[in-house]
Amino acid sequence: MSKTLSFKGQLPVGLEDHIRLKTLKGKTGYRIKQFQIIGSTPGVAAAEYVGKITKVKDPNISSVINFTDADLMAVSYTQETTSSSGGINQVIIFDNEITNQDIFVNITDASGATVACNYYIELETVALTDIQSTQLTLKNLRTVASR
Repeated sequence: MSKTLSFKGQLPVGLEDHIRLKTLKGKTGYRIKQFQIIGSTPGVAAAEYVGKITKVKDPNISSVINFTDADLMAVSYTQETTSSSGGINQVIIFDNEITNQDIFVNITDASGATVACNYYIELETVALTDIQSTQLTLKNLRTVASR
């Protein structure tokens, strides 16, 4: 039986949060079900937020999105305007991948603004067999070692 976990927080632009998911035996997997971002002052300041969920700590947090990056699990792009005809436009893309390791979320602003941004993440838990758990852990170790 799977259940849903949610995480939320606020990040200053250019910083990263570490979301601890690792379990002792690694027999629980996590799949992203939802990832949303919204500025801390919607309608007050124009912004182009780019939020990313990655498998490893991102050494170069930026608004550049590269889908060939094996560590990238999800991206959310939100454009906020201050005009009455504007509002919020949002694009969210996430991989259907399962992980049994910690994840990282970071937010930048492509327009160069510095207003903090909020995030909301929902993860579905998935029971893993011994073989699946070992495969995911080894895959993660290879990814970390290649950096």
